[in-house]
Amino acid sequence: MASIYNSERYYSPTEYEAFSRIEREERAAAKAAAFRPIVYICSPYSHGCINTNIENARKYSRFAVDKHYLPITPHIYFTQFMDDTVSEERETAVFMNLVLMSKCVELWVFGDTISAGMKAEIERAERKHMKIRYFTEELEEKE
Repeated sequence: MASIYNSERYYSPTEYEAFSRIEREERAAAKAAAFRPIVYICSPYSHGCINTNIENARKYSRFAVDKHYLPITPHIYFTQFMDDTVSEERETAVFMNLVLMSKCVELWVFGDTISAGMKAEIERAERKHMKIRYFTEELEEKE
């Protein structure tokens, strides 16, 4: 922490102000680096091979982390303890997905296949005026 006195204990307001400004800028930069916007990962789960879709969702989530975002990928999480083949549990999971999506700043859609669940998520994001970004399976953003 900066002191108004220099290392020889002489009063030095100019030096103090300069070091104080540097410390404020460093704190602001650290705070900005720690902030990660939350994004909702939208990709197929039950359409096609579930194991492949889960691996892809993990890859998409890692991609978001590498881009300094905090990914929300509920079809990785909720499927650990809920059964997607039981209609009541699926409806509950869809509801929880939408609650989590409301906490996100963007919806990231991956791949060329849009499942019924993904379509519902995209429509919801559009109604809420969320920013939607589309990516290929190879993690390239579509224009």
